[in-house]
Amino acid sequence: MWQSNRVRSIVALVAALLCAGVLAAPPSLAGPTVCDYPACTPGIMPHQVLGAPCDNTTYYVFGVDDSVVPPGAQPGRLMFCGSPRRYQPRWFRSPPMAGVKEENTECQNYQNYVAQAPDGLFLVCYPHDGIMSWIRADT
Repeated sequence: MWQSNRVRSIVALVAALLCAGVLAAPPSLAGPTVCDYPACTPGIMPHQVLGAPCDNTTYYVFGVDDSVVPPGAQPGRLMFCGSPRRYQPRWFRSPPMAGVKEENTECQNYQNYVAQAPDGLFLVCYPHDGIMSWIRADT
């Protein structure tokens, strides 16, 4: 009988230590990740060709040209998939890119830059109503 009580005590002690360890765990120090450059932007498609047809002008619209064929191709050139006047979408040279930004947040130092929202939405920094903010670029 004494062994049964001893086993119960050990099990209770182990359970108490495990609970104390879980409850006393320090908070995570990881904060939001900052991305201000194309290099850290997810979803940029490699092996695209400037002027070639593309299919998505709303989400994950960025690509990189890796060709070395003249006249205008430059390896590593950032491009975006856009539709001029609602014609068939094509790859265009991208304005400067500011990485990943939140829609409707301020972009005071990024006028006419483009960015990508965390969900992949194509954004542009544009002044409206007296403020500069990241707005949808596909409209």
